[in-house]
This record gives sequence, structure tokens and C-alpha cells, in this order.
Amino acid sequence: MIEKREFYINGEWVAPAQARDHLVIDPSTEEPFAVISLGSAADTDAAVAAARAALPGWMATPPAERIALLEKLLEIYKSRGEDLAQAMSAEMGAPIDMARSQQVGAGSWHLKNFIRAAKDFAFERPLGDHAPNDRIIYEAVGVAALITPWNWPMNQITLKVGAAAVAGCTMVLKPSEESPLDAMIFAEMMHDAGFPPGVFNLVNGDGAGVGTQLSGHPDVDMVSFTGSTRAGRLISINAAETLKKVHLELGGKGANVIFEDADEKAVKRGVLHMMNNTGQSCNAPSRMLVQRGIYDQAVETAAAVANSVKVGNAHEEGRHIGPVVNATQWQKIQDLIQTGIDEGARLVAGGTGRPEGLNKGYFVRPTVFADVTNDMTIAREEIFGPVLCIIPFDSEEEAIEIANDTPYGLTNYVQTGDAARANRMARALRSGMVEMNGQPRAAGSPFGGMKQSGNGREGGIFGIEDFLEIKAVSGWTPE
Repeated sequence: MIEKREFYINGEWVAPAQARDHLVIDPSTEEPFAVISLGSAADTDAAVAAARAALPGWMATPPAERIALLEKLLEIYKSRGEDLAQAMSAEMGAPIDMARSQQVGAGSWHLKNFIRAAKDFAFERPLGDHAPNDRIIYEAVGVAALITPWNWPMNQITLKVGAAAVAGCTMVLKPSEESPLDAMIFAEMMHDAGFPPGVFNLVNGDGAGVGTQLSGHPDVDMVSFTGSTRAGRLISINAAETLKKVHLELGGKGANVIFEDADEKAVKRGVLHMMNNTGQSCNAPSRMLVQRGIYDQAVETAAAVANSVKVGNAHEEGRHIGPVVNATQWQKIQDLIQTGIDEGARLVAGGTGRPEGLNKGYFVRPTVFADVTNDMTIAREEIFGPVLCIIPFDSEEEAIEIANDTPYGLTNYVQTGDAARANRMARALRSGMVEMNGQPRAAGSPFGGMKQSGNGREGGIFGIEDFLEIKAVSGWTPE
């Protein structure tokens, strides 16, 4: 049993104020393999106090020095990749090969992009040629509470820590209690990189405890949260009392609109994207909208692709998907699959229960529903598992109407050989991101949504700006 009960506060690993053990469960085996502590208000207060005390000095540190520390962090991060991969595979179920490449790789990717963006960022700049004595100063928001999820742990931690560090914010990180070990390794890396005491702090805890304490804390200036829309609402309500800045990256129900002139790999690409990370991605293309002329073939292809997806233990090497994160998520997904059947969707792959040969672990059968209507529960709710809904449409206008008929607005996808139509769709779809014809977004592209998918943007220059306040100064005298 791995024992990691301490918190990282003010540059040191410290014991919790009071003992409150929490077991970390391996979703591949359903067995506990580590124990951490859940923090109390005293731990939260200590971490916030350390961040508050460190803030003036860190804000005054020249940006070039902050960037140099981030470069050092990136070097150390690369050397600890295997430790991170093993931790994430055990705690949240990412297959080890996928953990090494995608889960670990996401973190180094974001740190690299922040370093590049920061070097070109002007923290002080003139207002414009019309106002030679006016300056705009970008200044750190202050103490930032960073609350991160279990599904892409390093992706979200680096998106928040990298941006906050460049901006000059001090931080208190509360990772998910489902995936705390990778975050504790990250804290070790921050320490080894030489970040001053108090700039980065880590307190483990659950949402109701440390999460609530941070989002309502009077000495926290900003909350950056990634997680469910339900939790985002509660954080917003709790943070309103102190009028702190709130950045939310929440759920999604992305539409993948496939027109009749899409390339021949569009359906397969969409199914595999949906199944990646066992469907546990907020930007997953979970609603596949297919134009009527190719609908029957698309359903057949989607079923075949889903049936070819292998499911297995996260610790085994190879190309397969692992379990979902815990028993609660497993049961929720089972219930929603059954609801899809009960509401009349046509099950063409997968279904309820564990895959054949797996009688233990939180494994889910890769599932595809056809003939889904957009008012069905499985088309409305974020399932957060390997479950795809296929919906037919006739015209471009109908596709836009169906795609936008959702409370979410994170990522939508378009597959078409008509460039003009692709651009029309990109403008018409109500989402923070649109990816077309399998082309991923480039380095530094902003990640975030609209509507109930949240607010704010992460990544590159846009992510840095979210941790900054804008100060307008008149009567500036050039030095």
C-alpha cells in the first residue's frame, strides 16, 4: 500500500492538521492500492496563507525569471514521465501505453506552449498611438485556487499551473481525490524546479470539503475549476459571496456532423475518438449526426468499429481502452445505457454489463446506439463513458438545429469535403471550439466552451490572460 498522507504547503511536505484517510482504488482491480489524507479547513487556511504571503514577491519577480522556472519544470517533467504514467494508469485507469503517450504528453505539450507564449507576451504595453502617455499593465489576479479532475489529470494541472505561474499568481491546487498521486509527483517537480515557497501549494481533499473551502475563501482571488457542470454551479454560488473571479471548464455533449461528402474514414475516426480515454473526455464527439444518404452505412461501420475496440486492464501494454474511474461512474453509465434501450434507441454494439471475459473492474462495453432522437436522455446527458449516439439528419439547416439543441457548448466537429459549407458550419455552431475533417487544433489554441460548458479559456496566450487583471494607467512617463 502506497502511503501519501502529507500535503505540500509553503515549500514543505507537512502532516494534515487532523487524520482523515482516503483509499485510492485501482479501477482495473477494484482494490485499494494507496492511501492519502483529505484536508480540513485548517489545512486549506494554511495553504492559502502561504500563497497570500508569497504573492507580493512572486508578482514582482520579472517574467523572464518566472519563465526560466517553467523551463526547468519542463525538463524535470520529462524525466518523471514514467512515474506519472504509472500513477495515472493505477489511479484513474488509463491504459499504460496511452498514459505514457497522451496523458503524460499533454502536460509537456502545454508547458512548452506556455513558455513560447509567455516569451512573446507584453505585460506592459501602450494603449495606442493616439494616447502616448497611457499604458496598459497586465497584473496577476492574485491567489488562485486550482481544482482539477481525474479524467485528464496532467492535462488540467499543467493548463492551470503553467498559466498561473507565468502570470505571477500564487496557487493552491486541489486535485481530484480519485487521482491524487500524479498531482503529488507534480508537486515534487515544482519543488525540484525551485519555485519559491508558497508559490505552489497542494492540499488533497474532496469537493464538499477542501473544494468548498477554497471557492468561498476570502483570501482566494480566483477559482479555476474543471469538472462537472453540476459542481461548477455550486462553485459559482459559493464564490459569489466574495466576488472572486471564476473560470469554469465544464461538461459537453459534442456533435460530430458527418455530411454525405465526408471522407471515407470520417465515421471510423469519430467512433475511435469517442472511445478514447474510455469516453471520459468533456470534448468527446458523443453525438454523431449523419446525413441520411450515408446513414445506414455509417451505422454499420460505427458498430463494426466499436466491436473491434478492445477493453482490458490498464496495466497491460497494448492498444485498448481501460476501465472507467470508479463504481459510481460505472453504475451511472449502465443506467444510461439501459435508459437508451428503454426509450427506443436501437442498440447496434455493446450494451449493459462488463465485456466478455472481464468479471472484475469497472469495465464498460463500447456501445453504439442508432436511431437516436435529440430529445432522448442519452442525447441530452453527458454519459462520460464509451457510449456513442447516432442521429440522422437531412439538411445542413437541420444539422445545425440538432447540434445546437443542447445546454452544452464545448466542442463540435464537422466532416465535409465542401470548404464553404465547413466554414458556414464553423460560424453557426454554438461552441467554444469546432474541429473540422479530423484536423486537431494547433499549439496554443484556446480550450473552453460557452453555455453550460463554462467560461474562460485555457492554453497558450489565452490561458495566461485568464490569470491576469488589466490595469489602465494615464500620465505614464517613459523611463
